[in-house]
Amino acid sequence: MQIKRLLCKSCSLSSLLIAGVWMLALFVYMHMLRSSIPAAGWRFSSDVNATPRAELSWPQVTSGCSPASLNSTQSSLQVPAGKAEQEFDLLGVVRNKQDKYIRDIGYKHHAFNALVSNNIGLFRDLPDTRHKVCEREETKETEQLPQASIIMCFYNEHKMTLMRSIKTVLERTPEYLLKEIILVDDNSDLPELEFHLLADLHARLKYDNLRYVRNEQREGLIRSRVIGSRDASGDVLVFLDSHIEVNRQWLEPLLRLVKAENATLAVPVIDLINADTFEYTPSPLVRGGFNWGLHFRWEHLPDGTLKVPDDFKGPFRSPTMAGGLFAVNRLYFQHIGEYDMAMDIWGGENIEISFRVWQCGGAIKIVPCSRVGHIFRKRRPYTAPDGANTMLKNSLRLAHVWMDKYKDYYLKHEKVSKDYDFGDISERLQLRERLHCHDFDWYLKNVYPELRVPGEEAKKSESAPVFQPWHSRKRNYLDSFQLRLSGTQLCASVVAPKVKGFWRKGSPLTLQLCRPRAPNQTWYETEKSEIILDKLLCLEAASDALVVINKCHEMLGDQQWRHTRNSDSPVYNMAKGTCLRASSAEVGAGISLDLCSKAGGIGGAWDIVLIEAKKEKAKPDRQL
Repeated sequence: MQIKRLLCKSCSLSSLLIAGVWMLALFVYMHMLRSSIPAAGWRFSSDVNATPRAELSWPQVTSGCSPASLNSTQSSLQVPAGKAEQEFDLLGVVRNKQDKYIRDIGYKHHAFNALVSNNIGLFRDLPDTRHKVCEREETKETEQLPQASIIMCFYNEHKMTLMRSIKTVLERTPEYLLKEIILVDDNSDLPELEFHLLADLHARLKYDNLRYVRNEQREGLIRSRVIGSRDASGDVLVFLDSHIEVNRQWLEPLLRLVKAENATLAVPVIDLINADTFEYTPSPLVRGGFNWGLHFRWEHLPDGTLKVPDDFKGPFRSPTMAGGLFAVNRLYFQHIGEYDMAMDIWGGENIEISFRVWQCGGAIKIVPCSRVGHIFRKRRPYTAPDGANTMLKNSLRLAHVWMDKYKDYYLKHEKVSKDYDFGDISERLQLRERLHCHDFDWYLKNVYPELRVPGEEAKKSESAPVFQPWHSRKRNYLDSFQLRLSGTQLCASVVAPKVKGFWRKGSPLTLQLCRPRAPNQTWYETEKSEIILDKLLCLEAASDALVVINKCHEMLGDQQWRHTRNSDSPVYNMAKGTCLRASSAEVGAGISLDLCSKAGGIGGAWDIVLIEAKKEKAKPDRQL
């Protein structure tokens, strides 16, 4: 009996101990989970005054590129009542450490500003960037256009950006033309994509024909697209990147071309979405080419392409395509050989399919009345799992299959060893033979005669673009002013050694006594929101805190600024989401970037003191 009691007592103590350990482990896990949710952009806080995460609580943007109204809990930057015309974009404002973390982790994982993307929300209005000759009447079902399967592949994409990419397709595509949307997840491992993604997509987007395919291992963009295409049932396949926003009536012109020419790849004009600010700007009409390193490049349309307004409807022949966005007849895509499944991850597949389509009887044409915005990043945020140079391997495969003797120019250009292993290409050579394709010499003569072959005399072109350095181009200046620290007579100035009579690039800003028309205190603002010292060097947010003057690169972002154009104004950088701030109100004090929530205190508010233009002949911009 005593033994039985001892055993029961021991079991009870052991059970309690094990239960206690499990409860402790569960508590630690819940604490870690709670910490990770806000970091991923989700709202999870009992503090009613906490800044809500935009992904769940920010109102949708329905006009322009910023929310129509922002209450005091959404921003620490307040615009005086009745001065709506002086408002400026606040989407990237860094209000606290959490905002800074989201911005920084976005650049690390995705190479763009995730804070701005979160604050935009699921949908926004975009400027209509089509030419006036493009049709704007609503498409009718009686036109009997083919149905499209949208295929969107992604790996570790930013969740809100992915959702907005899908949402724009749903909002701007006639329902009867959209067969399905197929998402191919290339084995993403970010927490916000691993758990509940499909349920979240269905709950937020409310689209029944959204299909989700997850690769069991990393396959790469190339093979993922083929996987998605083989699962599609629409008449036309439309491949889209996962960080895009389609514009008005984007699909119909593509479908019309594919319906009329079923062996043609229809490519939209790719508008630009700035990776720092998400500003949407139109792209000029250009076409795709390449160099002998087999790198894609944009180039001007041939002479005489655009003679009368109707020419702007296109379509235009293009020797190659960027590859991220295009429409193709599903059966033709299968007939032409899909993609080379032995190519790895990313790189070269756009050049390969361009050569193959043209040489085997098809065509690639750009459709200017179809516009799709794309986030152009400054770097690729991911590599191959094993770190291999997939661009080199893929380029070697396409060169040996499609370029004949001209592959030697590529090998010489890239200095590639002849014994470099690029895999077995026998199946692709058999495909070329089965399709009775032209040789590469035919391609150069009939599709891309403008390309100069190494060793040949340069080909004349009446419209060859003349490069103009930034400082010699004409610019539209809106105002000139001094930046005076509010409540003082101290102005933002550059005091630094001069190089060849000009201030040194990279020089910081300090406070100095304001002097009328002092060149080192006179700032000019352009229509692109650049702030330029003495019409020469741009104000630049060089890092989280450092602000300097530097050569104007015209890519905006860290050289793009906003202010309210009056007194007591923050001066806000669009890329960093932070504001100019003086360390103290005294001569020689340094000027840096800080949280805009501090802008109302000492050192963070500025008076925009306009300078009246002199009635004299304007002096030309000086050269560096």
